[in-house]
Amino acid sequence: IAVAGTKGAVVEVNSETDFVAKNEQFQNFVRDVTQIALATGGDVEAIKAEKMPSGTTVEEALTNNIATIGENQSIRRAKRLDVAQGAVVAYVHNQQAPGLGKIGVLVALESAASDEVLQGLGKQLAMHIAAAFPKALNEDDLDEAEIERERAIATEKAAESGKPADIIAKMVEGSIAKYRKEHALVSQLFVMDGKTKISDVVAKAGKDAGAEIKLKDYVRF
Repeated sequence: IAVAGTKGAVVEVNSETDFVAKNEQFQNFVRDVTQIALATGGDVEAIKAEKMPSGTTVEEALTNNIATIGENQSIRRAKRLDVAQGAVVAYVHNQQAPGLGKIGVLVALESAASDEVLQGLGKQLAMHIAAAFPKALNEDDLDEAEIERERAIATEKAAESGKPADIIAKMVEGSIAKYRKEHALVSQLFVMDGKTKISDVVAKAGKDAGAEIKLKDYVRF
């Protein structure tokens, strides 16, 4: 994971064992690839075609790592977040080395508020995201296929109650509404206090700072 002011990038590079994840050659490769993602964006195939500081392509360096370390490794996914004004804040849970760990989070905050305010809020939100694992920023962004799976499960469960069809329909819609609230970041309850919605945490921070803060996007790998 890496940030540079108003942009940040996170890359997931997989190895088969912790032994490799702690290998200096592997870690340096991940750092270099993250810097490339920061400059070029989150397209994995485009990243693989880019040149490393050594002059070889990322793909060639990866092939060489596999040969010399003797274990399969892969670049699974990458994402870059940008804001026009504000900050992209990074957080690595259980950091193994600077910017490296098993869970990486980026939070994009668009605002004219001070960097100190945005870094503080961004870090708290990122820690929440690492722990609460939201599936989308807003309820409307949730995967509809996943919603339909949940609807099928809720329908089956409600049918077992033996209640009338109209009551069952209400029970199902109640379950789906709960699922949406629990899995969309803005409607989740802040893990720090267990009662304030994330959207309200952001709104209050903006009010206190005297400048509106918009939670533009996030990513959790």
